[in-house]
Amino acid sequence: MKTKPADAFLRLIEIMDELREKCPWDKKQTIQSLRQMTIEETYELADAITDEDWQGIKEELGDLLLHIVFYSKIGSEQKKFELEEVINCICEKLIARHPHIYGDILVNDEDDVKKNWENLKLKEGKTSVLSGVPLSLPAIVKAMRLQEKAKQVGFEWENKEQVWTKVEEEIEELRSAIEAGNYARTEEEFGDLVFTLVNYARFLQLDAENALERTNKKFIKRFTQMEQQALQHGKDLNQMSLPEMDAIWNNIKQQKEQ
Repeated sequence: MKTKPADAFLRLIEIMDELREKCPWDKKQTIQSLRQMTIEETYELADAITDEDWQGIKEELGDLLLHIVFYSKIGSEQKKFELEEVINCICEKLIARHPHIYGDILVNDEDDVKKNWENLKLKEGKTSVLSGVPLSLPAIVKAMRLQEKAKQVGFEWENKEQVWTKVEEEIEELRSAIEAGNYARTEEEFGDLVFTLVNYARFLQLDAENALERTNKKFIKRFTQMEQQALQHGKDLNQMSLPEMDAIWNNIKQQKEQ
């Protein structure tokens, strides 16, 4: 018989209560000790999403749900808030920020929804449309979020061709800084180029962070295959010349493309 979501959630709460009371490890945890583990779980979910590993996504979502319940349990013990307050808080926020569903506001598309969302947050006391972007986000993810936020107030290119022109401009500025031997300016121009490429990715409707991570995974796979093939020939990579390694690399690429 299929379990109802509410029943499954109550089961998790009961297990958390029992672990917090009886398990030495669970009893010891604080919001500070859980913080790093929560970050790791979030990245594990991100990895599963990149790989489209649905079994992994299901498991990692469960881990994150446990952390939500865990923090709420500690919040209750510290008399700061209760789990139902956490749930009701997000329910009220969703209702308040979707007046096109729960009110009389009209929207034409998802861009209108996003713009209205940002306007509502400003009315709630936010001092800037950029203030909701966490400072600790990875740089590429942060760049995407900053650009998406700026778009909601109309600070956006009209088309991808304009963005590509800006990419070419940034490449030339980076080349000029390199030729001048100016390290600080080179770093700045490199950052500008990456930021603009992230912008271009948005116009292509690509997730720049996910695209780079897929490339990371591809590089890891091919590099480890190169190490294995070198060992099959009785060599370590540090004993091989670059042309020898490049030949193995190209062979691995060709096998993938066939």
